[in-house]
Amino acid sequence: MQLGLVGLGRMGGNMRDRLTEAGHDVVGYDHNPQISDAESLADLVAKLQAPRAVWVMVPVAVTEPVIDELAGLLSPGDIIIDGGNSRFSSDGPRAERLAPKNIGYVDVGVSGGVWGKEYGYGLMAGGSEEHVARLMPVFEALKPAGEFGFVHAGPVGAGHYAKMVHNGIEYGLMHAYAEGYELLEASELVTNVPGVFKSWREGTVVKSWLLDLMDAALEADPHLDKIKGYADDTGEGRWTVEEAIRLAVPLHVISAALFTRFESRQDDSPAMKAIAALRNQFGGHAVHAADTTPAG
Repeated sequence: MQLGLVGLGRMGGNMRDRLTEAGHDVVGYDHNPQISDAESLADLVAKLQAPRAVWVMVPVAVTEPVIDELAGLLSPGDIIIDGGNSRFSSDGPRAERLAPKNIGYVDVGVSGGVWGKEYGYGLMAGGSEEHVARLMPVFEALKPAGEFGFVHAGPVGAGHYAKMVHNGIEYGLMHAYAEGYELLEASELVTNVPGVFKSWREGTVVKSWLLDLMDAALEADPHLDKIKGYADDTGEGRWTVEEAIRLAVPLHVISAALFTRFESRQDDSPAMKAIAALRNQFGGHAVHAADTTPAG
């Protein structure tokens, strides 16, 4: 099958390689001319045979303008696939804008990161039965071998919604491993923390790919001395919690993991300052003086 692929970064470039190795004809476009097969989006569309399928794999900030530009270049019967981390609420309006032009739209949540080229990508698709069925050769090539790794989650928006929840769960899983690591590091008894994580990789109920990655991180840096305790977020955890509030679904673990990421970005927590001040006021408890040493 022929596929246009916009965005050839860490994910998109590896996806192109995996699809090409599976025998598909991929025409890629990227702002970096050294890795691009086309000079522009117009050139990309011109190189594709109708009916076309164009997969957009770009940062969220530029997804909308790329899709809008493609909408002016494509023809009736073509399909646009958004495989980026768009918010699910953006998908319906996009599909509605494309419908009068008879251009299809499919949203796909993609998991697998930099390892997807070798092991395959977890894919969660949202769209019509007709459009998803037409794209199945691409999905089959990208997913891991076997029965798992792909779902047609529902209509437009369902793919990104499923990926949003996936990433929320990921927040919680990572934080559970992180808290376990911190407790083991603080213990007077355990002297081989990396070894404990390695021992869990087989024969335990907590084994997972994330655990494997934690083991790899500890192999490289046993006490994580080279890493600052600062964790960013790309939005999906926030959207998951927002949906939980909207639907009145309790998400204790995912919410806590998200808020802890916010906490990690504070050099000196204002909330903890307030607590220290209150303890001093009502109980005369000692406070630690702030560091007033000038920087530099």
